[in-house]
Parts: sequence; C-alpha cells; structure tokens
Amino acid sequence: MKRKLLSTLVGLAMLGAGAAQAQISDGVIKIGVLNDMSGLYADLTGPGSVVAARLAVEDFGAAAKGLKVEIVGADHQNKPDVGSTIARTWYDVDKVDVIVDVPTSSVALAVNQITREKGKAFLVSGAATSDLTGKACSPNTIHWTYDTWMLANGTGSAIVKTGGDSWFFLTADYAFGHALERDTEAVVLKNGGKVLGKVRHPFPGTDFSSFLLQAQSSKAKIIGLANAGGDTINSIKQAAEFGIVRGGQNLAGLLVFLTDVKALGLPTAQGLIFTETFYWDRDDASRAFARRFAAQAPRGNHPTMIHAGVYSAVLHYLKAVEAIKSDDGTKVIAQMKKTPTDDSLFGKGSIRADGRKLHPAYLVEVKKPAESKGPWDLYKIRATIPADQAFRPMSEGDCPLVK
Repeated sequence: MKRKLLSTLVGLAMLGAGAAQAQISDGVIKIGVLNDMSGLYADLTGPGSVVAARLAVEDFGAAAKGLKVEIVGADHQNKPDVGSTIARTWYDVDKVDVIVDVPTSSVALAVNQITREKGKAFLVSGAATSDLTGKACSPNTIHWTYDTWMLANGTGSAIVKTGGDSWFFLTADYAFGHALERDTEAVVLKNGGKVLGKVRHPFPGTDFSSFLLQAQSSKAKIIGLANAGGDTINSIKQAAEFGIVRGGQNLAGLLVFLTDVKALGLPTAQGLIFTETFYWDRDDASRAFARRFAAQAPRGNHPTMIHAGVYSAVLHYLKAVEAIKSDDGTKVIAQMKKTPTDDSLFGKGSIRADGRKLHPAYLVEVKKPAESKGPWDLYKIRATIPADQAFRPMSEGDCPLVK
C-alpha cells in the first residue's frame, strides 16, 4: 500500500512537471524539415531551413517549458513521388507531427493532400503556388511566407505601371512556374499590358539559349522569368551573354532570392526589381537573426525569406501546441489561425481561414556595386506593400473552407 501511494505521488509529480506534455503523442513534438538539400534550391532553403527551425525551438524555450522537441530533415529532390514517400513514412512510422518548408509546388501540393489525410500539420514556407490557399486549401495547412499572387501583384504591377507593358514569359514547366505565369499574366492584362508570347523550359534547366532567343525575337519590353533558384541564375547569366538587356529589353525576376543575387554578383544582378517578404538588413531584429543564422548556416549564408518563414512558422506552431497542450495537427492549425502572429522577423500578423499568413511585402531593387557596403549588402527597399494588399483577397481564391 505504501509503495502504491509513493508510486501515485511520483506519477502526480511527473504529471505536474510535464503538464504541457499531457496530450503530446509519444511525449515528443517532432518537426520534419522537407526540402531540396542538394539541388538547385539548396541555398535558398536546404540545410538553412533546419538551422532556422532549430533557432525557433531555441527561442521558444522548449526545454524550459517541459516540451521535448526533435527536428529531422530530408531531401525531396524536387520530386513529388520522393516527397510523398518521405511524408508518409514520417507520419506513419517516424511519428513526425508537422512538416515545414517544402519548396517545389508540385511536391508541396502532394504533401498537402497527405497531411490532410493523416490529420497532421503542414507549414509551407518554400512553395509558391497560390493554389495552396485556393482550390487546394486544407484545414491542416498554412501557407506562410509568400505566394505566386503576391509575387505577381508586387513585381508585375510595379513594372507595368512604370512602362513595362509588353511581356514574354520564360517559365519553368511544373506547377510553380505555371501558377506564377498565370498570376503574373493576369496582373499584366489587368493593368493594360499585353503578353506577346511564352515558352516553357524543362525543370531543372541548364541551357536556356533557344528559349532566350525566342524571347529576344518577340521584341517584348519585359522578359518575365517564371522560375527560381538555379534556373533563374542561369537564365540571367545566359541572357547577359546574349546581350538582351544591352539590346533594350529588361528581365523581370518574378521569384528571386538573396542567395540568387549573391551567386549572380552585383555587376550582373544590379537593377533587378522583385518582391520579398523579408530582408536580413531591414532592422535591428532581422540583423540579429541573420548573425545567429549565418554562424550556423553553410558558407555563412545569410537567411532568405524562406528561412525566415520557417523560423516564424515553427515559433508560432510551438506556441499553439503549448496553448492547447496537444500536437493534434488539425487542432494545432486551428489554434494557430485563431491566434495573432507576432515575431521579430515579420512583426504582427494574422492567419486567415483559407490558411494564408498575412504580413507586409517589400518591393526591392538590387544595389549597384558602388552602393554595397558588404558581401551581403545587396538590396534597397523601394516600397512596402501593406499586409492587407500584399496577398490575394480571400473572396477571390475559391477555397472550399471559406463560406
């Protein structure tokens, strides 16, 4: 009887000390960072997203709050079948509670469906397609950092309004490229511009010569690059070899990242205008985060907006888990939507019923070499797009969750 009472008291003490874990499956919150760890998107997501997730867990103070958090990472190789297999294994075998990041829209759309079937949580920072908060929206997914509608309306609208009213699209031939081309074309036409042609290149691509020649011969004022990462870098480099900009046409990088500009170098990238939702040198908080990130990231890379999104999303996720004392995916996502977002990188924001995370976006321009004061001093911010204007109105997305 005495032993039984002692056992009960010990059990109650453990329950009190780890109350936050009361409804945590397996007593562990397991976060899976799924992205391109070795290919053309590795610098803008890749291992850096694991670093960002780790910093979020650290800043949340999980250990001090009695929450055990584990982070695992995997390379989906930009292939939907590989990503789907990893996601199912993580959910069914490895007891992963939430998958984060997932660039490559075709992979993200597949993981989006699997996550819904399994009742888990999916926090998208890397993928761009606006369909994730449109026809493919899910009660288990939040689209965090940016999307194709935001890119199109930020960059496309600004360029058309400043005279770039005829376009030719060079588009990556998969879900992301198609969505970015679609959303940008709509903005161009809405603002009185015209599309003179379009061509789709293999993903990933290496030789863009024939595509660029078609764009050059179209005489369009703007060649819209509806691609990303290594494809964008190679497109811009090869366009320079053909003298396209010297010939009077301009390139519009519809999705450009900090690491792309660094790889291109300022002499090649100077003057590019595009839209971001985070820049490491915007304020003291972003600079402090960048210093911590660079200390752990490969080659001292500074954080892209995807890395910042992973940090922000994981931090808000952990706050929701703590609030409801559960890692049930559907319940956690619902709690995240109910709770205003607030972190040092994106500031105060909110999450809509369709899963769209709202925060400001920034129209940026790449600096001239003479304007840069350091190796990562690459942008100047031309305009701030308020959160309520940066993303597609919920009423226009056709999300089935929105009544």
